[in-house]
Amino acid sequence: MQFVEGLTDRQAADAVRGHIDWKYALGLELNDPGFDYSVLSEFRQRLINNCREEELLNQMLARFQELGLLKNKGRARTDSTHVFAAVRQLNRLELVGETLRHTLNDLAYFAPDWLQPRVEADWFERYSLRFEQYRLPKSKAERESLRLQIGIDGYYLLKTLYQDSSSSWLWQIPSVEILRIVWVQQFYIQSKQVYWREQDNLPPNRLQIESPYDIDARNSSKREINWTGYKMHLTEICDPILPNLIINVETDVATSADVVMTSTIHAHLEQKNLLPEEHIVDTGYVNAQNLVDSKSNFNVDLVGKVPPGTSWQATEQSGFEQNCFTIDWDLKCVECPMGKQSKSWRTTVDSHNNPVVKVQFDNRIVVFAQVVQNALAQKNYRVF
Repeated sequence: MQFVEGLTDRQAADAVRGHIDWKYALGLELNDPGFDYSVLSEFRQRLINNCREEELLNQMLARFQELGLLKNKGRARTDSTHVFAAVRQLNRLELVGETLRHTLNDLAYFAPDWLQPRVEADWFERYSLRFEQYRLPKSKAERESLRLQIGIDGYYLLKTLYQDSSSSWLWQIPSVEILRIVWVQQFYIQSKQVYWREQDNLPPNRLQIESPYDIDARNSSKREINWTGYKMHLTEICDPILPNLIINVETDVATSADVVMTSTIHAHLEQKNLLPEEHIVDTGYVNAQNLVDSKSNFNVDLVGKVPPGTSWQATEQSGFEQNCFTIDWDLKCVECPMGKQSKSWRTTVDSHNNPVVKVQFDNRIVVFAQVVQNALAQKNYRVF
């Protein structure tokens, strides 16, 4: 209810205290005084610590099954949506500045006596304010100077930390390790000089830390949307005579492809005894492996548009691609566009240990195909 109405913890606590519809939904008396808003944050943390995030959903699904509102082997559909991380989206300069500030704050809390004699006097002016509140220089030259100064300061702090073996316990502070990773990702040292990494020298998005306060959040783009956070996969039943109910929720990093979640979704639906007979998805969840595994491992028909071929025949549209051939898996036979059947069928593996089927046609058919290719040359067809 808090999420649907877009309320903060303080606003949600006020709603529990003063809104009749919230009291009714929660089974509270009209004169119930409610609770302090900080309880919500503590409650969420307990759920995460004890891996009980899906407790309410699972209890609801069990009850719906008892009432006959859910059934196994029906029809379900899955799609993904973006989830914003609860952090401010930072540019690279703000990221390095805020990361160093975060580490300094932790060191000032855990080891103030160690930190004080090791920092310069001007560090307080540079790192006392959050970097989104920092008045960043307007000129390009001044911004470059600032980010290099931040890089030098960060490397100095890391060097000082790791050279002091008597205070090795400081290395275990999470923000210190975050600082080290961010500096590796955003800077490099050459001939004892600190340099800012150019855009083409950065690690891929799936590895880049976007905020020191949520190191799992990643930046991603989907069509016109760019966000920093996560991706959520929602599965609901879509039976024509039953209500549409969400039966499974999966959360993954924002940069992950939908296709890697298909088997995970099926495995979790199997644990809940809610595997559908027909699972409708979009192209992002479909590949050859998932089509086979869904049927063989879970007895689920995965229904979705197959991604277009990436071979030169498909991209150039000047030859016969795989979809032009008819494959009979039971008879282990392939029929070419001219109606000729394959001579042999051999199962092997590729360099990544993925199963591969290699099919060979009679050489006379290949010669015939060459004749056809010559005849159709004016139409820019090619066969193989």
